[in-house]
Amino acid sequence: MKRFIGFIKKEFYHIFRDRRSLFILFGMPIAQIMLFGFAITNEINNVDIAVLDHSKDATTKEIINKISVSKYFSINQFIDRESDIETIFKKGKVKAVLNFETGFSKKLITNHKATIQIITDATDPNTANTISNYVNAILQKYQKGLNEDITIAYQIVPQTRMVYNPELKSVYMFVPGVMTIILMLVSAMMTSISITREKELGTMEILLVSPIKPIQVIVGKVFPYIFLSIINAIVIVVLSIFIFKMPVQGSLFLLAFESVLFIITALALGILISTISATQQTAMMISLMGLMLPVILLSGFIFPISSMPLPLQVISNIIPAKWFIIIIKGIMLKGVGVQYLWKETLILVGMTIFFIGLSVKKYKIRLE
Repeated sequence: MKRFIGFIKKEFYHIFRDRRSLFILFGMPIAQIMLFGFAITNEINNVDIAVLDHSKDATTKEIINKISVSKYFSINQFIDRESDIETIFKKGKVKAVLNFETGFSKKLITNHKATIQIITDATDPNTANTISNYVNAILQKYQKGLNEDITIAYQIVPQTRMVYNPELKSVYMFVPGVMTIILMLVSAMMTSISITREKELGTMEILLVSPIKPIQVIVGKVFPYIFLSIINAIVIVVLSIFIFKMPVQGSLFLLAFESVLFIITALALGILISTISATQQTAMMISLMGLMLPVILLSGFIFPISSMPLPLQVISNIIPAKWFIIIIKGIMLKGVGVQYLWKETLILVGMTIFFIGLSVKKYKIRLE
């Protein structure tokens, strides 16, 4: 019995000495509960909206003030023409436009009825529906205050219009997100084991003494997987169009270019993981578990980033999937061109260069 107790004590000592085991046991659950607790929410906060006020009277200004002081919305800009609505939606920052009809206050006083149009970007149908409900709730509260001391009630009539996805099909949200997750995880996993496999098979020494430069090794490891991942991307897009009836409003050439760029970014990230991992098992764990949660939770695929705490919003900017989802929704659903997506494209290019550069540096360290 004493031997058995001694053996148990030895196992405890081994666990407490291994910092990685302690991190998995205590650090990962804390990190996950914090991430899930703050990121998973159906509420909205600080959503950017625009206002088209044809009336510009005291009543519309009061309603706009009620909406702007709430924690749910932030007035991003005021526009003067209905033709500007599509332009600001294509830019992607504004998620809704409040359109007040001409003579709003006058019609409310004389006819006891006035109309406000709530136009939402329904590429994310859940967020669009939530925005509409929140605006309706604010309008009803304001209307209730107006009708407290009068006999004939005033009626503010909200009219909801969903652009890009009028039927609120959830497939329009899930297909771009699932496509991003598949390309990200599969591409990263494929290359994450490439260099670690060389180490385990004992062929790493051949590469180390060969005249091939580190950048050539890194690019050579990535290059074959580009074609395999492109086949994956083609299959996903074809299934999305013909099975799930996903529209492609924009250029197929631009969609192909951006997909290849994202694939290269994911492959470069996988190579970086491979250079810092000692075994294939470690590389697979990092690429699968380390990427899956951030990609799903912090990419804006399911949960709106604007509703997350500021630290998570900042962290989301280093997730390549966030920028690709913006790109793919812009091309497939909004039909926008590179003039609206240049910033996201440059970010992916910058990430690719950074990942490859860091991989080469790590590989050089192993040469020394």
